[in-house]
Amino acid sequence: MSNLRTFDLNLLVAFDVLMRELNVTRAAEQMFITQSAMSHILQRLRQQLDDPLLVKTPTGMKPTERALTLIEPVRSLLNEMEQLIQPPLEFEAGTSQRRFVLAATDYMELLLIPELLGLIGQIAPGIDIHIKRTESSFPAAQLENGSLDVVLGFESVLNPPPHLHCEHLFSDQMACVVRQDHPLITKPPSLEEYLAAPHMLISRTGSNVGLIDQKLTEQGLERRIKLIVPHFLSAPLIVAETDMILSLPYRIAEQFKKFAPLEIFPVPIELPYYQLVMIWHPLHDKDPAHLWLRDKITAIGRNINGLLA
Repeated sequence: MSNLRTFDLNLLVAFDVLMRELNVTRAAEQMFITQSAMSHILQRLRQQLDDPLLVKTPTGMKPTERALTLIEPVRSLLNEMEQLIQPPLEFEAGTSQRRFVLAATDYMELLLIPELLGLIGQIAPGIDIHIKRTESSFPAAQLENGSLDVVLGFESVLNPPPHLHCEHLFSDQMACVVRQDHPLITKPPSLEEYLAAPHMLISRTGSNVGLIDQKLTEQGLERRIKLIVPHFLSAPLIVAETDMILSLPYRIAEQFKKFAPLEIFPVPIELPYYQLVMIWHPLHDKDPAHLWLRDKITAIGRNINGLLA
């Protein structure tokens, strides 16, 4: 007698072929094995199922009653198993009604989302996008449970856990903007001019220390931060009406010039390039819909990366 733990499920494939061919030689040919090997498999089937299964008669091999009762259930089981091991269906973006949830700062919203929505509108009009703001703690649990698809932002700020997948999208560097008719700055400011001017800081958390302040502190220097705001939206209009300097990623500075009369200058201290990344959980790595979304974001990031002047 057999039970599921001791039964070799591979024998069911041979059983199905034997019942179709009712001939050991032809069954062996179908399975690309020798007749001797097929005969051995038949013997194992007989032992496992405690039944002759195929019996020689003057007119050829005939299935026993037990074999006849097993034919359809075995074929049904094999069909189900075949479906289980098939690769997932391709994602049909054009007819999908799926909603993707992304966590991103307003920086990433401004640079990525307009192009992403334009692309989706053309090829996948039924897909919706929900943007959530990034929080102070990394949303690893939301990525794992699927309530969040990807996180977009600065790698150095997000500091994602090492078990998550992280893909580089594009790079950025810090720049500074001032109003076009600034009375003190008509060319790239020196370090002394930069430190002497009042500064504006965009800080989502309300902290009065930014990346530049950390670098200045390392050099024993300090700047005066006159105004801190939590959002990017008001920043270009405020700078355009004051004598403050705003230091921010260069790509955002370029966008700000479209909204207000501003000049862009390099920051007069040596700073590294910053990496903008997309992060997701490996549980969703092979999901066709997830792959589709990430492919579109990667393509947009690649295009952005080629635009840095």
